[in-house]
Parts: sequence; C-alpha cells; structure tokens
Amino acid sequence: MIKLLLSDCLPGMQGMPAESVDLVVTSPPYNIGINYGTYDDTSDRPTFIGWCQQWASEIHRVMTNEASFFLNIGAAPADPLLPHQLVLALTQTEPGFVLQNTFHWIKSISVETKKGETISAGHFKPIQSKRFVNDCHEYLFHLTKTGNVPLQRRAAGVEYADKSNIKRWGHTGGEDKRCRGNNWFIPYETIQSRNKDRPHPATFPVALVEQCIRIHGVDETGHLLDPFSGIGTSALAAQRMKVPRFTGFDIDETYLATARERLAIDAEESSQQLL
Repeated sequence: MIKLLLSDCLPGMQGMPAESVDLVVTSPPYNIGINYGTYDDTSDRPTFIGWCQQWASEIHRVMTNEASFFLNIGAAPADPLLPHQLVLALTQTEPGFVLQNTFHWIKSISVETKKGETISAGHFKPIQSKRFVNDCHEYLFHLTKTGNVPLQRRAAGVEYADKSNIKRWGHTGGEDKRCRGNNWFIPYETIQSRNKDRPHPATFPVALVEQCIRIHGVDETGHLLDPFSGIGTSALAAQRMKVPRFTGFDIDETYLATARERLAIDAEESSQQLL
C-alpha cells in the first residue's frame, strides 16, 4: 500500500503512530537556494537547523528501535559545512540520533586501471571556479536510535574480484559476495528531457533508495517513510522492492501528480514484462 499525501511532513508525521516505521529514506531541502517552486530554500542557518530538528524528532518518534534512517544531503562547494552541522545537531542535541554509518553517494568517478587507462563514469555538474573543484558526491548518513541496528551487508554487496578469496577467507561462508563498503557509485539514469523525465530540481536515483532497502533488509522493511517524497523516487523503489507499506509527504501538488504518474507507468511496464 502506497500513500502519497499532500501535506507538510511535520503535521503529517504527528498523525502517525509511534514506532510504526521500519525504514526512512529522504533528502530534505539543502537550504542552498534551490528553486523548488513551493518551498523557500533560503532560510538562515540556525532557522534551517532548528526546522530540521523538528521534523527529525518526529522521524525519531515514528521509528521502531530497529529502524534505520538514511539522510541524504549535499552541500554547495562554497558552503561545505552544512551536512556536518546538520548531523551534529541531530546527534548531539535533539532528537538524539546515533550516527551508525556514513555513506558517500558517488555520482561520478574516474578510475585508473592496472593498464594505465582512465575510465570515467557517471554524471556531474561542472562548475567554473578557480577555488573549488567539481562536486561529485553527496553524503548519506545512516542514523539509528541505538547505533546497534543489524544490517544485511552482503545483500547490498558486490562479488569478489579475486575469486580465490572465497575459499581462502572463512568469513565468506563460500558465498561470492562481500560488503560493498561506504562508497556507493550510483549514477543518475540518462534522461531525454529534464522537464518531462525529472521535473524536480533535486532528486536522487531510485537505485539509491533500493540500496538502502537492501542493506537495512528487505524482510525487515514493512513500512518505508519519505517525509519529502518529491516526485516519488522512494515510493517507486518501495513498489519495485515490494515493500508492503509506503508513506510519503510533499507540499507541492505538481510533484505528487508526477509521482503518481511515475508509479502508474512503472506498474504498467512491470505487468507487461510478466506477459
């Protein structure tokens, strides 16, 4: 069951029962002047941090003790402290989360092979600057109530490059899968038209949410919440991963309409593939 609600997330979550959510994946406004259309993304820093503590406190209340909260947030090159200031506020003061893991969502990367070749993959927004470099990653903070929430590391893992390690290392249990670590290279899908395919100024890929579901545990995710659902990326991931319940809030009716359209199209495409 997927619920997409036209509502500010704060009163929306206040109407939810305590300890009713197993997984939260969201990307709030970054307070860097992005043009969302409905939301003003230009608050002063103390006001913004205080507002984040309000909705994060409601997330804390609705989460079970074994739940995970994946908070995606980036920063402008000229203002790199925002993610750190926010996570410090959410852990050291209200609502008192524990930072269990810090993941890096890598959007674009260049790797040199053993043959000396450089392979570049992914997408990034180039900037013109004599002081800053292109920003090719964002943070994904894994917050929990206790810091002791078990994760399904192999479910979100990768195969061994050196297959001899499978037998040589006892902890593998004979399985060709290891922990991926905290660097997740997940590029955006290529689109033909931003207005048509991604009509939102700040989205994350569906694959990023799917990876959060895998590492928290598909079987452990009965209810997924996204307080800033936007055009429904988290809802789409929940639908594809067959999460029983999803709740999303947004204050922009246009974004919600797009989300519902994406869900309907994806469901139709999935049913056709089964024919």
